[in-house]
Amino acid sequence: MLLIFGLKTVLRALPGRQATCQNCGQFVHHHLEERARKFTLFFIPVFTTSRTYQITCTNCGRVSSISARERNALGR
Repeated sequence: MLLIFGLKTVLRALPGRQATCQNCGQFVHHHLEERARKFTLFFIPVFTTSRTYQITCTNCGRVSSISARERNALGR
């Protein structure tokens, strides 16, 4: 019997928002990205093992990791 399994990272762009960058101090748009790591069985995603969020400043390019709680606060 042959069993094929592995992990796959899925990137998803989320709606960003205007904010003041902690690095450059400019009030600009920030891009938000979700990285979900999924367990696959026969190349089909079965369940998500971890989820992280990153926010990127469009002015200086600084990338910061944020928690799920901070991501939910951005949506309000």
